[in-house]
Amino acid sequence: MDWQQGGFGVYVHWPFCLAKCPYCDFNSHVRAGVDQAAWRRALTAEIARVAAETPDRQVDTVFFGGGTPSLMEPETVAAVIEAIGTHWRLASGAEISLEANPTSVEAGRFRGYRDAGVNRISMGIQSLDDRALKALGRMHSAAEARAAFDVARGLFDRVSFDLIHARQGQELDAWRAELSEALSMAVDHLSLYQLTIEPGTRFHDLFERGRLKGLPEPDLAADMYELTQELCEAAGYPGYEISNHARPGAESRHNRIYWRYGDYAGIGPGAHGRLTLQDGRTATETLREPMSWLSAVTEQGSGESLRESVSAADQATEYMLMSLRLAEGSDLARYAALGGTAVSPDTVAGLEEAGLLWQRGSRIGATRTGRPLLNAILRELLA
Repeated sequence: MDWQQGGFGVYVHWPFCLAKCPYCDFNSHVRAGVDQAAWRRALTAEIARVAAETPDRQVDTVFFGGGTPSLMEPETVAAVIEAIGTHWRLASGAEISLEANPTSVEAGRFRGYRDAGVNRISMGIQSLDDRALKALGRMHSAAEARAAFDVARGLFDRVSFDLIHARQGQELDAWRAELSEALSMAVDHLSLYQLTIEPGTRFHDLFERGRLKGLPEPDLAADMYELTQELCEAAGYPGYEISNHARPGAESRHNRIYWRYGDYAGIGPGAHGRLTLQDGRTATETLREPMSWLSAVTEQGSGESLRESVSAADQATEYMLMSLRLAEGSDLARYAALGGTAVSPDTVAGLEEAGLLWQRGSRIGATRTGRPLLNAILRELLA
């Protein structure tokens, strides 16, 4: 089956946060208290339900995302991992990641996660500058972020962290200094994102009213992206995906399942999935509002809100959209086998001549020059 070329992972969404960041459009909700026992029961019940439709699968990766999964009790994380191993088969050496915010890092809790089976931490630091953290609505200081990172690094062999650039008032030299410090701290992986203004966020409201001042001009943002590639490559963290950098061999295996167009089960409120079932590849979604999801699972036996078949043409398009983000690129033979319309050789040749695309046999990929222009390249390829 085609999905086996990408692998199979399980995404578990924990929707709760201590506060809502003004740039965040994820399905996250602020709650004073959470009944962890009830959530353990619901999450494990959903795992059993989805596993019944995808029997005899080997799970290559598990990812606890959110929200702030480091607000989960270690017992909850352990119960979820145990359920995944019971209803599917956890691969030997499966990558099991958990996202954490510096405000919720405690050494004891992190030991509990490690003992539960988590072997990789992804930390949302976002900035090493206190003024930027305040502007981003973060609840931690740069010193707290460094301390939290040290806790994680002392307990886990694999630790990643996120930073946001092209922020309000940020200059190129300031980003150079911040990224250089981040690279001196890094263990094996960095996710480096440009600030984007997403609809439905506080930042979007401010932007629409002309009150979000100091955003970099496009040329400066492009310079920051190029500087990011240069510094990371020089430090031994090449960009294996547009916004992700890792030492060779330390790439996020879970995210590569998405980008390589594998199958993944979405567990928890607002989680999306792509599952190859008897009727073909199927897109799934779950109820977004946490208590609605919890009630549906408890009372009806399912938190699913949408299920629809993905046509052959859409599968091919999704594969191209995802895989071309990777430095390894896309396989045109796989694209055609999925049902994609033929990509014009003249289009490929033109993009190659312009220095935006490379081709090796049936594989194509965006060059370093082309990667910032990926949306335009995709429009040409999929026209």
